[in-house]
Amino acid sequence: MAGDLFFTQEHDMLRQSVREFVERELMPNADAWEEEGFFPNSVFKRLGELGYLGLHFPEEYGGGAGDYFTNIVLMEELAKCGSFGVNTGVAVQVGMATPPILKFGSEEQKQAYLVPAIQGDRIACLGITEPEAGSDVAAVKTYAEKVKGGWKVNGNKTFITNGWRADFMTLLARTDKEQKGYKGMSMFLVDCDTPGFVKSRKLDKVGQWSSDTAEIFFEDMIIPEDSMMGEEGRGFYNIMWELQGERLIVAVAVIAIAEVTLQEAIDYGRERVQFGKPIIKNQAIAHRVADLATELEAAKSLTYLTAWKYDKGEYPVKEITMAKLMSTDVAFRVTDEALQIMGGYGYMMEYPAQKAWRDMRIARIGGGTDEIMREIIATTMGLY
Repeated sequence: MAGDLFFTQEHDMLRQSVREFVERELMPNADAWEEEGFFPNSVFKRLGELGYLGLHFPEEYGGGAGDYFTNIVLMEELAKCGSFGVNTGVAVQVGMATPPILKFGSEEQKQAYLVPAIQGDRIACLGITEPEAGSDVAAVKTYAEKVKGGWKVNGNKTFITNGWRADFMTLLARTDKEQKGYKGMSMFLVDCDTPGFVKSRKLDKVGQWSSDTAEIFFEDMIIPEDSMMGEEGRGFYNIMWELQGERLIVAVAVIAIAEVTLQEAIDYGRERVQFGKPIIKNQAIAHRVADLATELEAAKSLTYLTAWKYDKGEYPVKEITMAKLMSTDVAFRVTDEALQIMGGYGYMMEYPAQKAWRDMRIARIGGGTDEIMREIIATTMGLY
């Protein structure tokens, strides 16, 4: 299988360690967290204590200095905990909101934000999406105005994962109103307890209930001058770099969730007897499962190869976009078919298939919709 080419003995040891942690500390609580609509912040602290939040970061900041496949191991094993919301919250922490700090942040910013994030002491969120700026990131309107001693920020963000619990936000805002489109944006690091940072409401979602998603308002929020991360006016380009890692980690997570769900459907099919035999023995079902397993393996192979290129320092935008598009599409179809195989029982709340089906739907929207993914692929192919 594809993984044999990319995982070493060290990866296998890490996998076993994470798996034992998941089975011991996460799985017994997953259902309760789903019902409560929130998993505790102590999960981040525990992950930090075990070194799992810094697997891919340099040792000088408390990380493990591992390759990108250490993050893949983490996401794949967390997928087995029974709560996709945990995956999502942790993915934001390790693969979305913090990598820009390492790449673009000052040494002071790395010490103030990255180090405690790796330790699990500070929880991060990523502030990009706005009511009128989802797929069209260039339409961001949140404005950071230069004032004496810092910046005054006004605007709002929505659909912010970890937004309700976060200690800080990696924020994209416009800093030059004269510049249009992708020009005139900058990135900032913002403490969420800053006056004017308003956590308006925790959003009620179809799936991923344990992952908090918030709407945020900035009301004359004053942040220090050194809050800016990276070069002024380069925010759009920097966030486009961030989105590549975000899309790749989404591809990894959804494949892992889909594999777990497909196996649950197979196990059910072996036990469920209709017309005198287990339903998995019906050719219509067996062949469909074979097709789904094949598609999952193909998506995983593309994702692993792309991750290998990314880990080697390449910037494979087309391949990352293809991996995200293919993986989320296949994963959603797998969860849908798994529910179908389980029939009426799959639709019942007591069975995990319905949860995977609900949780998976957002993957084709968040981090770049299917439609935007196809647009990027077409553009990189020179079709326009």
